[in-house]
Amino acid sequence: MTNNTTRLDHVVLWVADPVAAAAFYQTAVGLEPLKVAAFMEGKVSFPSVRVNEETILDLAPRTFVERMRMLPGAADSAGHPVNHVCLSLPADAFDALRARLADHGVPVSDIDHGLSGARGDAARSFYFRDPDGNIFEARHYDD
Repeated sequence: MTNNTTRLDHVVLWVADPVAAAAFYQTAVGLEPLKVAAFMEGKVSFPSVRVNEETILDLAPRTFVERMRMLPGAADSAGHPVNHVCLSLPADAFDALRARLADHGVPVSDIDHGLSGARGDAARSFYFRDPDGNIFEARHYDD
């Protein structure tokens, strides 16, 4: 990739069990796990899952909090200070995600219409939680 415009690179989520979280994101959400084996071998601090070619979700264990020293007070972020993360999907992937979550017994909200986001008003959206309580919105836009 050579385009260096401003974009979202990654979001770090606090999780109780990074391996279980990676499995959830792979099986229930359909995201590719990264560095899970290396994490299990102690070679990296946490695994990740790929959202797309440019964006990943890092799955940081809550025990990692004492290592959060990049800014004063950073360790205090080990709760859930983020309201939610939104995944924008094509319509067919939106429907497939909702079905996959149902297959895994993950509760989802009703479908909303017309919620505003980065690309305007979404055709449809819904919310769900991961096993660690992180809230996600899934949406698609009419293209």
